[in-house]
Amino acid sequence: MRSYKHIFFDLDRTLWDFETNAKEAFKEIFARYKLSRIFQDFETFHSVYNKHNGKLWEKFRNGGITKKDLKYRRFYLTLKEYGKDDLKLAKQLGEEYMKISARKTRLLPHSHEVLSYLQDKYFLYIITNGFHEAQLKKIENSDLRKYFEKIITSDSAGVQKPHGQIFRHALKQANARTEEAIMIGDDIEGDIKGARDIGLDQVFFNPEGKTHYIEPTFEIWSLKELKTIF
Repeated sequence: MRSYKHIFFDLDRTLWDFETNAKEAFKEIFARYKLSRIFQDFETFHSVYNKHNGKLWEKFRNGGITKKDLKYRRFYLTLKEYGKDDLKLAKQLGEEYMKISARKTRLLPHSHEVLSYLQDKYFLYIITNGFHEAQLKKIENSDLRKYFEKIITSDSAGVQKPHGQIFRHALKQANARTEEAIMIGDDIEGDIKGARDIGLDQVFFNPEGKTHYIEPTFEIWSLKELKTIF
């Protein structure tokens, strides 16, 4: 087994509880902007948004849409599907969501416990595909900044996971050799395959026990299991 010195973490859905935090932000927006006048209930709004957001993120990853457009277009298409063709409102919702969600601080179980444990033994870093400004705010507001040497975002690297360039950029930022480093994340394509493709070992965080086709170096169901690996 390799002797690790550097550990790279994903942020959303690995440490920061994306589903819970995002849903709380959407509920605030739904109430504040009285979106019940457009959608029959919150769940309808949330479901339609997720559909459009997923498609647009895929387009964004492939270079088919800019970050600026993605921020509001997911709301614009959501509103339009229910008969509200309102670009101004969509842009307001886009800005509001970014602000509110970044203030949310729910982390996945054992995050602080495990990071505190690892910090004494390894150099820790984050590699995330999220928007640079929003990710930094999430990290600061959730009291995570103290654990990490550097925060590498796709914005700062100029490319998203699973592209090998973001991992090579992160290794360079950390002054780390591939054989001394390992990637921890929940995304089998973005985190695990992306890291594996450039020779990085990986820990697949799979709390829901999803089936997958890739054999990671390690697989865990709870962050607490990292204490048995490292």
